Amino acid sequence: MPTTEHAAAPTPLSKVAVLGIGLMGFPMARRLCEAGHTVTGWNRSRDKAERLLPFGGRVADTPAQAVRDADVVICLLTDGPAVAAVLLDDALLAALRPGACVVDMSSIKPDEARAHAARLAEHGARHVDAPVSGGTVGAEQGTLAIMAGGDEADVAAVAPVLAALGRVTHVGPHGAGQLAKLANQMIVGITIGAVAEALLLAAKGGADMGKVREALMGGFADSRIMQLHGQRMVERDFAKRAAMTVQLKDMRNAMATAQSMGFDAPVTQLFESLYAQAVQDGLSELDHSGLFVALAQRNGMT
Repeated sequence: MPTTEHAAAPTPLSKVAVLGIGLMGFPMARRLCEAGHTVTGWNRSRDKAERLLPFGGRVADTPAQAVRDADVVICLLTDGPAVAAVLLDDALLAALRPGACVVDMSSIKPDEARAHAARLAEHGARHVDAPVSGGTVGAEQGTLAIMAGGDEADVAAVAPVLAALGRVTHVGPHGAGQLAKLANQMIVGITIGAVAEALLLAAKGGADMGKVREALMGGFADSRIMQLHGQRMVERDFAKRAAMTVQLKDMRNAMATAQSMGFDAPVTQLFESLYAQAVQDGLSELDHSGLFVALAQRNGMT
């Protein structure tokens, strides 16, 4: 299927419900408010949703209340079970307006996305799985890479709303957005490990780690991970932007999906075990670039 990128155009204003006002959900919902959409937010901790009030947002007490009369429902929850518990709740399904489009921007398994699409269709609602890449910085700046799976017409219909959040690419049918996200997270998780291990090796041998990073930039080893996460490693700045636990969840989802397809993914399997060990060793509150800490500890470089 050819890639379709939707450029920003005069955006028809919509009623948008955002379910999940967390690290990513808040800046994304705020941008939708600033774009002129009528935004109603819901979060399990109401105080997080109330941060939208100064920007003209509304706050709902329940997901069903949030989605009532919404044209577009954006879901930003932690994992597949959390998404299912909210989206497939009988009260929410009853409250959905016929023809409304649910855009699930959570990172879940492709087969979960397909199951949600089928269930929503039974209630007259459309579904697009549209996970994102770009982290909190991309969410703040509206520069997220949005990987959309679903019917082409539905992706095109919600693209004007999503334009406030970033660049939309239609990658295939239901579940394909989640497959693209898993591919993204495999590359991110593995590359974080490669950058961390390489910089630690250089430091162990007596080189200046920051200067090594600087020397590698612009060559074949350069990447967004080297630029952003490499700098965090040099500065030992592992404040959570993208959680170690979320990276582990995505690596596990990638492995489960690979196994269901009969696909051998030995590199992902290795890094899934490294992130799992890091979480087990008490590093769960670090940014995912904190895998550097786990690799440093293995080498006595605390």
